[in-house]
Amino acid sequence: MSTPDRLKRSAKRANEEPMARHIVLDTETTGLDPRTGHRLIEVACVEVVDYIPTGETYHQYVHPDRDIDPDAERVHGISLASLHGKPRFPEIAEGFLEFVGEDMIVAHNAPFDRGFVNAELERCGRTPTSADQWIDTLALAKKRFPGMYNSLDALCKRMKISLAEREKHGALIDAQLLAMVYLELQGGKERGLDLTSAPVERSPGAPIQSIAYGARPRPLPPRCTAIERAAHEAFVRGSLKDRAVWLKFGL
Repeated sequence: MSTPDRLKRSAKRANEEPMARHIVLDTETTGLDPRTGHRLIEVACVEVVDYIPTGETYHQYVHPDRDIDPDAERVHGISLASLHGKPRFPEIAEGFLEFVGEDMIVAHNAPFDRGFVNAELERCGRTPTSADQWIDTLALAKKRFPGMYNSLDALCKRMKISLAEREKHGALIDAQLLAMVYLELQGGKERGLDLTSAPVERSPGAPIQSIAYGARPRPLPPRCTAIERAAHEAFVRGSLKDRAVWLKFGL
């Protein structure tokens, strides 16, 4: 997205009401430690507004100018040959920073991704990101599920998020999965159910502005069992009978 389009959308958000924008990020790398010379080879970002993915993404493969460790290649499946002709990080730094802006960055095991992102930024003379700009979903998951295995795969399976489209680790698919995990870690928040928002003031006669929100990434599962629902229906039909007027309308 071009800078004018992003500014235009930001202005629209400001004119309507404040919205929380987060960037869910994932990277793939040549190895485990940027301090030993390992480099970033893929970066993907998913824009999330009020905990719902907007469909806006940023995705780039990056040539690392070095070999990829075999163990790392087995995980993500990206070979050095497949990166032939891809840009170096200095060529994409401006677009990456423009997409992220000053919004919070969400990552799973954020110190790992931040270490690689900052190493690349510093290498090309850019200001590194601060720790305060990052949210670590691994730390959030450990607080919610203490003592449990909290990898991205494990969280997806625990939260019944489908992994069908994921054959190997890839930055874009992992960022999209993490966006859904982050929603669940925040309690499955839905902006339309927020009763604490301040009312929007408007002048008399001004048209009411409607705000459209994307669909939930996946429906929330029912909180009651099939047996409990059957027992409730039997109670309604047996005890309330004609007083349960909603039954006449098939509700």
